[in-house]
Amino acid sequence: MSKRVVVFDYGFGNVRSAERALARVGADVEITADYDAAMAADGLLVPGVGAFAACMAGLKEARGHWIIGRRLAGGRPVMGICVGMQILFSRGVEHGVETEGCDEWPGTVEPLRAPVVPHMGWNTVEAPEGSSLFAGLDPDEHYYFVHSYAVREWELEVTNDAIRAPKVTWATHGEPFVAAVENGPLWATQFHPEKSGDAGAQLLTNWIETL
Repeated sequence: MSKRVVVFDYGFGNVRSAERALARVGADVEITADYDAAMAADGLLVPGVGAFAACMAGLKEARGHWIIGRRLAGGRPVMGICVGMQILFSRGVEHGVETEGCDEWPGTVEPLRAPVVPHMGWNTVEAPEGSSLFAGLDPDEHYYFVHSYAVREWELEVTNDAIRAPKVTWATHGEPFVAAVENGPLWATQFHPEKSGDAGAQLLTNWIETL
């Protein structure tokens, strides 16, 4: 039986390309901002494009931040993509203006310090050992990025041995930045798996298989 995935439609994401990519790997996909559908789905995918502040405003208007929190509190899988990953952190800073995020992880989304911005195109990543997100993928594989902002420091410290530390994947464009995170039921990528060809399809398959 195929897994049911809701692509959360709050006005700030490439929902159609995400839908096609998920359907390609066998998911039963619905694009909606409906609360009941988003809560009932096996997986919730949160896309995001544009400005951090605008995405957060749209997400709050659709009660998405609350849905994300409720799902995670119940151990229900959520995956964020691009700005859909960035809004999971504590705050975003754009043009000197700070906006509160969903605060699922501590950290700040800041402008990338690189010779060329935006970071647009294909890049490799450094996934940690034992990553489920990148299982079966070549370490030299390339993924598609489009962004001018990123999380440059991972701030969450796990001091309780009973709690499994998140697996953090890094990439470099001018400087290192967080490219993906696996943290229990909450996964996210700064790059676009739906635009990353066969590698992206394998990554989405890996997520679907955990639902």
